[in-house]
Amino acid sequence: MNTYRIAVVVGSIRRESLNRKLGDALVRLAPADFSFHHLRIDDLPLYNQDDEEHPTESMQRLRREIAEADGLMIVTPEYNRSVPGVLKNAIDHGSRPTGHNVWEGKPAGMIGLSPSACGTCMAQQHLRNILAVLDVPAMGQPEAFIQYRDDFFDTDGNIGPASRDFLQGWMNRFAEWVRLHAKPRKA
Repeated sequence: MNTYRIAVVVGSIRRESLNRKLGDALVRLAPADFSFHHLRIDDLPLYNQDDEEHPTESMQRLRREIAEADGLMIVTPEYNRSVPGVLKNAIDHGSRPTGHNVWEGKPAGMIGLSPSACGTCMAQQHLRNILAVLDVPAMGQPEAFIQYRDDFFDTDGNIGPASRDFLQGWMNRFAEWVRLHAKPRKA
């Protein structure tokens, strides 16, 4: 059985991030042939083209871990109607230098959680625009602009009953998307 390696990119570095909790809960809904690895993005320097010739260990690690992944699960909040700066910074590091875009071809699913009634709709739309230019096939449906409520997670950190069926459906569709678009691994 083929195992699909998924890089989880959480667009928040806050210790008690709701989106990190969402990512962890979604992993528990995944099929058995999927494994997940959270990418660390909090130690990346601000993107500067001058650093491309002498990348830091954190920059090299990020690029290596993206390259090893079969797919991407991007779980992000929305800051000021767009993607958080820390997420955009990580995307920029992985896409450069020109001609060495490690995001290219990685099937992606995006999702986000926010106390706002519109969830993370604008962040996800901006993210779709960014991923399109990086040649990342982004799953279009189901869209998941989720408003956080106190009963969203149960006491064990799992998805609560009101949202479980929808998010299980999202995860099932994400798994199908990755299986359809993941590039075969080289032997």
